[in-house]
Amino acid sequence: MNNRIKLGRSGLEVSPICYGSWQLSPKYWGDVPTAQVVEAARRAFEVGVNFYDTADAYGDGLSEQVMGEALAPLPRDQIVLATKLYWHFYDDGRRHPDLSGKYVIEECENSLRRLKMDYIDLYQLHSFDPLTPLTETTEAMEKLRKSGKIRRYGVSNFTVEQMRLAGRSGEYTTAQPRYSLLDRGIENDLLPYCATEDIGVLVFSPLSHGLLTGKYDGTETFTDFRADNHRFSGQKFKDLAAAVRSLAPIAEKYDMSIVQLVLAATLANPYIDCAIVGIKTAAHIEEAAGAMGKTIDREDYFAIRNAIKE
Repeated sequence: MNNRIKLGRSGLEVSPICYGSWQLSPKYWGDVPTAQVVEAARRAFEVGVNFYDTADAYGDGLSEQVMGEALAPLPRDQIVLATKLYWHFYDDGRRHPDLSGKYVIEECENSLRRLKMDYIDLYQLHSFDPLTPLTETTEAMEKLRKSGKIRRYGVSNFTVEQMRLAGRSGEYTTAQPRYSLLDRGIENDLLPYCATEDIGVLVFSPLSHGLLTGKYDGTETFTDFRADNHRFSGQKFKDLAAAVRSLAPIAEKYDMSIVQLVLAATLANPYIDCAIVGIKTAAHIEEAAGAMGKTIDREDYFAIRNAIKE
């Protein structure tokens, strides 16, 4: 399996399914065994995934450390590693936004040390810093690029207007927004803008924190951050879970699981390049990778959209 696409004008060649590692953030997901994640990350490469996304903020450096360990045996020139910065975090748990030029340079070095890598393929601003001029941030990103510490840089969680501002200050070649078949807002503005500017789009939460996997019946309870999410409780949870499970006949038609069907439908959007899937086990990435290269017809695509809505 060698499914690869060009990530916009970044020139990076990546798998359309990206291995996401937010699960290594105990504050949100509880403790996930490190060995289990290492096994899953290496299995990802075996099933055709070469794109890995993490962030310094996930577990205050924990995710980068584990990803560095997991990816160490893999051929560096065949994987694409993306990470992010935004939060200036401290040993005592304090954190605040910081995209100042000085911190960008400093935190890149910290990320490289945790990852045990010489360079980062894609360095992303995790969110918009209202205090630092983007020109200052961009100047630091350009220094890192010219020195070989990073290959490309991009943004995450930016609005269209924030992206326009970024585009005036430097070569931001990718965007990482939230998107799922339940959260489609970026179809109206951000996706058309990125297409116009040839900006690569890698969406996060395409399975809406597991809600779109078809694995729930709406009676489950959660001990992680989903316990406070209105979509995962009460009648709303039951209705959404039933709607997702109703997709089973369409999935069977294409010999796919519901997870694969939802990911294939997500990637069917011509302006979405990659879907970042949060992975905890090797079985998770094996299933997700099965969506690569799959297509569905127009009628079924819109039947899926019509079924999954609030």
